[in-house]
Order: sequence, then structure tokens, then C-alpha cells
Amino acid sequence: MTAGSTQSTPQPWLQPDTQRRVICVARAHNNALLAEIRSAGWEVVVAKTAAGAEAATKKSGVAAGLIDFDGFTPRDFPTLKACLSQTAIGWVAIAAESQSASKAVRELIRNYCFDYITLPLPPGWISHTLGHARGMAALDYVDTAADIPLTDDSAMVGSCEAMQQLFSTIRKVANTNASVFISGQSGTGKELTALAIHRCSPRRKAPFVAINCGAIPHHLMQSELFGYERGAFTGADARRIGRIESANGGTLFLDEIGDMPPEAQAGLLRFLQEGKIERLGGNESIPVDIRIISATHVDLEAAICAGRFRADLFHRLCVLRVDEPPLSARGKDIEVLAHYVLQKYKTDSTHKIHGFTPSAIDAMHNYHWPGNVRELINRVRHALVMAEGRLLTPRDLDLESQRVGETATLDRIREQAERRAIETALLRHDYRLGETATALGISRVTLYRMMKTYGMRVATGATVDDTDTELDGETSI
Repeated sequence: MTAGSTQSTPQPWLQPDTQRRVICVARAHNNALLAEIRSAGWEVVVAKTAAGAEAATKKSGVAAGLIDFDGFTPRDFPTLKACLSQTAIGWVAIAAESQSASKAVRELIRNYCFDYITLPLPPGWISHTLGHARGMAALDYVDTAADIPLTDDSAMVGSCEAMQQLFSTIRKVANTNASVFISGQSGTGKELTALAIHRCSPRRKAPFVAINCGAIPHHLMQSELFGYERGAFTGADARRIGRIESANGGTLFLDEIGDMPPEAQAGLLRFLQEGKIERLGGNESIPVDIRIISATHVDLEAAICAGRFRADLFHRLCVLRVDEPPLSARGKDIEVLAHYVLQKYKTDSTHKIHGFTPSAIDAMHNYHWPGNVRELINRVRHALVMAEGRLLTPRDLDLESQRVGETATLDRIREQAERRAIETALLRHDYRLGETATALGISRVTLYRMMKTYGMRVATGATVDDTDTELDGETSI
């Protein structure tokens, strides 16, 4: 997530078509081939050594790469592998049959290149191949931009209506000191929401302390919350500061508050009323200034009726309420999240994974996700380790059985067909939006609207002409 207001800088895929820069790596370059590439509108960066290739990949705006393995030795392969690992660059390999017989070359091509060609090629074919590689690399890009400032390890990813409402609520409640209660199913990311509220608040520079009430034995809850003095009980050899006191000036997040034992509920209520604590075994009243955020996946109203939770404590904790949407209600975000997880954990795989098959995307959209985001992360990480191909399939995600006996609605079939048609047309026309719209028989405005509906994005380097940029917001994909 990027910090700031809702007015963000233009995203790369809405910039002018500047990313038609290709790296050509070869010991001896084919001048006729380079001339053909340049004539097709590509800016060519030439590299004759592995070190030169490594330096070239660091140049900004590089979208595609062409590599000829002829003349390179095994000593060059580690450096070339590092170049080919650049996910923002779509690589195409040139290799004769004698070269492809090398196991090392075969592995580099199979794991890191989008395509493999032999020379000579028909006129125009090389530009088409490079454009396809560029488009496939662009599809790996995951837009995680939004308005919630989080670290890379705690990013909140999403652009669907439910998540936009959540982000708006976070911004509203962050600027108050009132207690916040977060409700939602298990695995939806309630702690990330609590952390986002803290980091958007005036308390952002103070501690954020989290405690899982369901993971602490009941007889230890009081000492965890309030701390204790030396000699308070057997084994208390030194003073210990409790979680409430350690969060002074900041935010205390009480996860699974519904599992808090009754005696701890009474102590917490007293603190909320007085703003002071007493360590176990002590008699000093210590003022503490914190903001409390609590969360649970259980129905606290039902727990109150059953006598398991105090109504007066609930009303103190639930001054402001935030509802976490389940993954099944997040539509197009499912695919975005899956790509985000793939990119984050791609090093778990022994070979390069490029993405998901269309059937895998369909399976994820059709699955009900009882474990929410936590389950999605688990399935994608498992697939990264176990997959043998370069695209993850329903079988890799263990979702193949979910499709048996499934009846798709006409709306779902229509949506899937339209999505695939748009993706195919974009690739065929090298992400030139005007040509894509014409080929599909629709206007540019309609194309933008459909891409926005399906959560699709314009790839880096797509051509947007002047009329496109004047469509009063239609370019905000």
C-alpha cells in the first residue's frame, strides 16, 4: 500500500507508450535482426557479455529481452540467470538445436523465458514474439496501490467495492481515540486492519501491541494484561510490564476478545473506566494512555446473551465498528490477491512460475473460501512448491475437486468468456487499446469500463492516445 491521500500518482500502465525497450544479449549480434526490431519501433539495448547484460537489465523502461546462448559458457550462466529472473522483463531465447541439447541452457529457457525461437524467422515475427513476451510479463504485475500505509510484510491488497469501503472506514476511525471493534470471519485479516488503523492515526509513532486472547491460558491472562511485581506469586522473580502498560501512548489490539475469561473482562472494564492499572502484587495506580482495538470471529451479542461476555465491556469496546469482508465477497480481488501471494512467495518454488492458468483463475473465483485470505495464501504457497509447470493449475491449488458437478450460471459463463476475449485481444494487439477496442467491435470507453468491471489493468507500455486521456476518468482502471 502507498501512503497518502486518494490522489495518487498515475500508475505505470497509464503512462505513454515509452516501454518498448528491448535488451539483445548475444556474443555476435545479427545486424539484420537488430535492424528489423528497430524498424518495428523498439529501442534496442545491445549487450555482448553476461556482465553487460546484467547492467542493461537495470536500465529503466526495459520491457523485453532477446538472448542468444551461442558462445556463452557455463561460467556465464549464474549471471545470465540473474538477468532472466527479472520479472518485469519478458525474455525470448534464440538457440540452435545444438545449443538446446545443453541441459543448463534447456533449464534456463524452460524456467525463465516466455518463448523459444530459431532463426531465420518470417518477416514481422520477431516483433510479435517480443510484444507477446512483454505482455505476459506485464500480466505478472500486481497493482497493490491504495491509500493505507503498510509495510511490505503487512500489505492490504484490494480494489473491490467492499475493500474500498473498508479503506474509507479505516481512514475515518483512525483520527479518533474511540475504541474500535473489528468483526469478521477467521482468516479475513483483522489484525492487518487494526495495524492499518494504528498507522493512519496520530499514534502511529507509538507502540502497536497485539495479544491473542485465545492463545493465552486463562490463569495467565491477568498477568499478561496488567503485569506483576516481584514476589506477586511463586516464580515472579522480577517485575514484569504488562501488555497494556507496554502499549502506553499507542494502540493495544485484543484479538479473539470473545475468548477472554470473565475475571480478565472485569479488570479490562475497570481500566477502560479509570484509565489506570495496578500490576498484580502492587498497590500503585499507574495511568496509561492507549487506544484499544478489539476483534473476534464469534458473535459477541450471542455470547452476551449466553452470559459468556459482559455487555458493559462490549459497549465500551464497540464504540466504532468495522466489518471485515469475507474473501468470497471480494470478487475480482481474489485474482489480484493470488498474484500478489505468488509474487511474494515465488522463491519457494525451485523453478520460475509465471502465473495461473485460466482454469485455475476460474476455479478460484468459483470456490467459496471458508478459510478466507489465510486459506488462499496456504493454497498458493503449497502450489508453488508442488507445481511442475510454469503456470499453476486447479490441481496444483487442490481446487480440481471443487469443480466437479459445478453448474455455472449464464452470467458467470459470459463474464469468463468476455474476460478471456479481452485478454487475448490485448495480447494480439500488443496492448494498443484503440486497436483492441476496434478488434472487439466496441468503443474505447466500453473497453475501459469492461476492464474496470473485471479488475483488469492496462499493461505497462500500453498506447493511450489523446482521446483516451480525455474520457473524464474512464482511464482509471
